[in-house]
Parts: sequence; C-alpha cells; structure tokens
Amino acid sequence: MDLFSRSWTALRTTVADIPDEDFEQPSGCGGWLVRDLVCHLLIGAQDVLITLVTPADAEPTVDAVTYWQLVEPPTGEDPLDALIPRLAAAYGEPRWLRHHFDDVGSAAGRAAELADPARRVSTRDQVLTVADYLSAYVVEWTLHHLDLIAHLPAAAQPPAETLASARASLERIAGSSFPASFSDKDALLIGTGRRTPTDAEKAALGDLAAKLPLVLG
Repeated sequence: MDLFSRSWTALRTTVADIPDEDFEQPSGCGGWLVRDLVCHLLIGAQDVLITLVTPADAEPTVDAVTYWQLVEPPTGEDPLDALIPRLAAAYGEPRWLRHHFDDVGSAAGRAAELADPARRVSTRDQVLTVADYLSAYVVEWTLHHLDLIAHLPAAAQPPAETLASARASLERIAGSSFPASFSDKDALLIGTGRRTPTDAEKAALGDLAAKLPLVLG
C-alpha cells in the first residue's frame, strides 16, 4: 500500500513539474508523446477508482504477480491505443490535461489510502485483494514513470524503493532473476524491451535473454 502511494505520488509530481513545451516530446511508449502518456495515466487513475469501488465476494483468482499476463508487443492496431493521442490532443493546452490528471489522480490516491487492504475487488474478470491490486500497480506506475522521462533528462527519476519493488515483481513474473550487475532501472528497461541490451548485458542474461521482452498486459 505504501509503495503504491510513493510510486503514484512521484509520478503525479513529475507530471506537474513537466514544462508545457515538453508535453510535445516523445515518451518511452512507441508512437506516443508525453501528452499521450499522461492521458493514458489519467485513464489508469480512473481504472483504479472504478476497481476500488467494485467489491467481490468470490475467492481471489490472482495475486499481485499473476494479475499480469505476458502478451505480444503492441502493433499499434489496438483501437484504444489509437484513441489516446486524439483524446490527449483534444485538451489543447497542457494545463487542462495536467489539471484533469491531477484532479482524478488525487482522488485515486486518496481512495487507495482509504481502502481496506484485505477487501476483495474485481477487475478484468479477475478477483484479488486490494493490497495485491495496488501492489500490481506499482509496476505499472514505475514503468510509465520511466516512459514519461525517457527523453526528459532533467525530470525526476522514480523512487529507488519502487524501482526495486517493480524489479522484484518482474523477476517473479519471469521466473528468473536479472543479473546482480544490472541496476533496477536497467533490469526494468531491458526486461520489458524498453532498451536493447548490449552484447555484454545479453551475455550476462544467459538463458533469460530468450524470454525477453516481457510485455505486460
């Protein structure tokens, strides 16, 4: 629960500090500008709010790790992926998108803090505890924080503890550990295909290299 708040607060703070002109910079998500990614994050915050008020009586079917499914890399043909840039552009000035993101994002953060960790909720036809759901989102927020600042060298990095947590989750998803020589950030970027490993890094990965990239959906 605490790591969710830290990762989400850090991400929201970074969005608030991005200069207007940098909303037109590319993000780490292929084909999306920074403004498009912020719009995607806004939808993610809405999903958190919806899930936290969707209680379930059934036994959990997934946990923080099995919540994630490995999928094929995006092709750009997903209708929602195509819709995001149009929605982001419709805001016009960055301040309106920033304001809406902060408004909904603040509400999602408060809802997470008030939620009972043991309560079961339903999302994507799955049932899991609030604690597991919010833990899963630490991976989402941390990866997208890296995407957000991919071409913004002056922007703040994700907190060290959330990078470490996201790496540990990705290793559990992969069923293998990344080399100890990899920083948490590099493990996440290389592990999810956001950065191509060098020859030395590929050699250090060993058999794990054949499993990459791990695309989460």
